[in-house]
Amino acid sequence: MALANHAEFRDVMDIRQAAGYLGISADSLYRYASEGTVPAFKLGNRWRFKKNLLDAWMDRESGVVAAPVMEGKKPTRSAR
Repeated sequence: MALANHAEFRDVMDIRQAAGYLGISADSLYRYASEGTVPAFKLGNRWRFKKNLLDAWMDRESGVVAAPVMEGKKPTRSAR
């Protein structure tokens, strides 16, 4: 999926949109949501997924640690 297509993802996605965003099948995502593996909620009888929660979940699952925010300071280069 091209980077420009990421702009199409909404803050709250249905199962088809979220599956496309995660790059998995809708059937797999439905199973993960039902098991509580991925952050999701039901609106009526339909699963919904908040993009920011999916992003945070992917970061946690992949071991990615967010860089600390240094307000008012310029980043410095490390010596080689």
